[in-house]
Amino acid sequence: MFMEGRKIKKIRQSLGLTQEEFAHRLGVTLCTVNRWENNKSVPSRLAVMQLERYAEAVH
Repeated sequence: MFMEGRKIKKIRQSLGLTQEEFAHRLGVTLCTVNRWENNKSVPSRLAVMQLERYAEAVH
């Protein structure tokens, strides 16, 4: 599973969250969310599943 950084950022922004708040909800660090959004690293399969749940919630 793969999710592009811009999609992750769109999900976060749709929820009205800062990177720090989003990271806390996902149980990861602020740096991790920042790296995902800037395509410096990719989320794990578990994280992608969580992100998809958030995406469904905002749509």
